[in-house]
Amino acid sequence: MIFELLELAAVQRAAFALLLGAVALPIIGVVIIGLDIMPVRFAMMHIALLGIAIGLLTGLDPLLCAVVACGLSGAGLTPLARSQSGLSGAMGLLMSLAIAAALLVLSISGVNASAAFELLWGSILATKTGDVVLLGALAVIVPALFVWRRRQLALLLHDRELAACSGVPVNRLTLVLLVLVAVAIAGAIRLTGALLVDALTLLPALAARRLAQSLTGMALWAVGIGVVVNLAGFALALLLDQPPGPVLVLLAGAVALAAHFLPERRTLAWQSASSSH
Repeated sequence: MIFELLELAAVQRAAFALLLGAVALPIIGVVIIGLDIMPVRFAMMHIALLGIAIGLLTGLDPLLCAVVACGLSGAGLTPLARSQSGLSGAMGLLMSLAIAAALLVLSISGVNASAAFELLWGSILATKTGDVVLLGALAVIVPALFVWRRRQLALLLHDRELAACSGVPVNRLTLVLLVLVAVAIAGAIRLTGALLVDALTLLPALAARRLAQSLTGMALWAVGIGVVVNLAGFALALLLDQPPGPVLVLLAGAVALAAHFLPERRTLAWQSASSSH
């Protein structure tokens, strides 16, 4: 049965999108952990909802509007990234304003709010060519940036002030990272939905942190775990005839939990990542 399903174009496109996502999104998870901006996922979910509402009002592609809105919001957070408290407060404010604005736009447009919220639940089999193109671009840009700037990234993720004193263009690099994080989260919405996006980003990175001995190792482990979890989870969902999103989350969560129980000697403190390059 599963081989028959794999012959369908929608299933093949979804599998390819998950594979591309596994290359870029777990590295985004590494950045989220390094910058200690866990709440950014929730902030971008609300911003994405506003973008979707604007798309429904204007007749533009809702997910394209969500990606643009998230990217602009990520850029707007950069001046506040000098301190963790500044970012946390800004993301809380963004969440409140975005959901209020989204509901107002939906009310003005006369669109049923459920039409917007449905896009946040995710549907892997509804993946479009545009989604694949976006994930393909992220699969190239994110690893390329990591390889090109890995030493500067290690310093920035370890200590912002130390990175600035070492000549790292902190503000510019932070801007690029926040925009990539925001766009990546928006791009993953179609695959798992905003509420389950951690399966593609954060959970592989959390597991990798327990296994790696350097920042580069953490990124490689995260990508490897992401590839295995995404493809195995998708195949398992098809085999069991269940929604892929929850299956991916449960499988990724199980891997992260299993990694957590590894002996402590296998764990490397995050701070040592900056000294390994």
